[in-house]
Amino acid sequence: MKTKHDILYIIIPAYNEEENIDEVLKQWYPIVSKIGKESRLVIIDDGSKDGTYDKIMRHSKKMKQLIPITKKNGGHGATVLYGYNYAINNGADYIFQTDSDGQTSPSEFWEFWKLRKKYEMVIGHRNARKDGISRIFVTKILKMVIKFVFKVNVTDANTPFRLMKASTLKENLKLVPKDFNLSNVIISVIYAKKNLSVKYIPITFKPRQGGVNSINIKKIIRIGKQAVIDFRKINKNLNNL
Repeated sequence: MKTKHDILYIIIPAYNEEENIDEVLKQWYPIVSKIGKESRLVIIDDGSKDGTYDKIMRHSKKMKQLIPITKKNGGHGATVLYGYNYAINNGADYIFQTDSDGQTSPSEFWEFWKLRKKYEMVIGHRNARKDGISRIFVTKILKMVIKFVFKVNVTDANTPFRLMKASTLKENLKLVPKDFNLSNVIISVIYAKKNLSVKYIPITFKPRQGGVNSINIKKIIRIGKQAVIDFRKINKNLNNL
């Protein structure tokens, strides 16, 4: 009788990342290749205006476990949710999410993988991030807003370096509004509100490796204002569980 190997789907959203995507693919593909033939690296092009998707397609000719997807632009949160649902619908046992800007280190993945059966989610803690003081400020404010609205402490709610049990994620995705912009934040909050087992591990968080960040201060402020409104509505639903 054959031993069933855990199936991992790595979900990476990409928007205008033609400067980074080659290196990102080279770094992350060996992980799914090592874990097993049924594991997949899923890169979701969020309607890029550059050559991101063309590059992904070229790599997929040699990388047989790479799944290139393109869709209409919907933002990071919506793209992440699209990827999570894709992984669940295609039989993933575990789902790992990171970003396509080269700020995270694949070498740090294996510590997370070792803990996959002990926790519902293992998530990175960017305690020494190097992507600018404005981003650090936003993370601290977000933590305060979450505490104020949801009455839970979340160490680092929006980290794009998280490993999740697909079965648990499937159950809790029902509570996330469709195409919600801060989907990873809400997932972190839901797990905290439900007292699900979550482990935070410090990770390296490098400066963006190339290209231009699509998020600026004006956009952050606009997203932040809307987030407070959305958070209050979501919290009412969570309190009624």
